[in-house]
Amino acid sequence: MIELGPVAWPPTPIRTQRLVLREPLAQDRATFIELLASPEVHTYLGGPRQRKELERDIPEVPEQWPGSFVVELDGAMIGQILLRRAPEHHRPTAAGKADLGYLFLPRSCGHGYAFEACTAALDWFTAALPGEPVVLTTQTANTASMRLAATLGFTEVERFEAWDAEQWLGIRSSVTASGRAMAPSPYGAIVAPRPQD
Repeated sequence: MIELGPVAWPPTPIRTQRLVLREPLAQDRATFIELLASPEVHTYLGGPRQRKELERDIPEVPEQWPGSFVVELDGAMIGQILLRRAPEHHRPTAAGKADLGYLFLPRSCGHGYAFEACTAALDWFTAALPGEPVVLTTQTANTASMRLAATLGFTEVERFEAWDAEQWLGIRSSVTASGRAMAPSPYGAIVAPRPQD
């Protein structure tokens, strides 16, 4: 992973109608462990990590880097939005571009939080780095994630095999995405479309 780019970090917390996107804090550590150890969250991500390993390896303030947003509802973390560059992406089309990922606790699913949080993070990214496209990869088996990607303005570039499953790669141009209004997602919060590293 390389730096996201010339962005001011951390940004002022981003407030949506129901959520706050902010930098990770020490108080979020237990929720990060819950997210990474959850079989439901990692259905399409190669499976969960062992809780004992996470307790040992996760720092006091987890995921503290530009592009890592905690998603907070009523003062409690419910998920994470990731915007990061992967210079050695498995697909040449995506190499070096910002990659969107997201993780949400199972109990927060079905309320549209993923759409709301991803929209806010993408708007922040477009304002910080105008004109830069964003990519998203998910398993084709994760139909909810593919629907959310389409609702967010991602268009399919290709499908490919990786991690023993068919993957879907989409791209979102900030120019075309910002030029159209999008309705709230009926799909709710879903599992992040990010393969295990």
